[in-house]
Amino acid sequence: MQRLTISLDDSMAEAIDAYMERNGYSNRSEAMRDLIRGALSPSTPGGVATAECVAAISYVYDYDGRDLALRLERAQHDHHDITIASMRTRLDHRHCMEVTLLRGPTQAVRDLGRVVLAEKGVRFGQINLVPVRSDGSTHSHGHGGARHSHDTPAL
Repeated sequence: MQRLTISLDDSMAEAIDAYMERNGYSNRSEAMRDLIRGALSPSTPGGVATAECVAAISYVYDYDGRDLALRLERAQHDHHDITIASMRTRLDHRHCMEVTLLRGPTQAVRDLGRVVLAEKGVRFGQINLVPVRSDGSTHSHGHGGARHSHDTPAL
């Protein structure tokens, strides 16, 4: 781990302290690391991009909206190679919130997220991309375990 020293004006230091207080950080270093990770995320313009990522797409939509639920399901089904899971909860008689987890090539994940969020009737949508790197090795756990690899967050 490297130690970096930065100089901040008083108002920025106070803003960071207020951010720490609101979010339960115990020290400035942890708060700064998370702020930097967010700024470098592939979800952020100019952020660090890796070939692969994991992501959560969350959105609220009108369940009764002209086959919208079917179109959203079809988009996931058409991309079954990158769709891990999806969970939906009803908010009221018309609205649902859905969270879809994806893993795969960053551009494909980003493209699917944009398609889903652009559907008419989808509201409050957000894509949270996490860049990952695979070490390329595979292993199994115990006798008869399935061989698999692990993705490690890149930041």
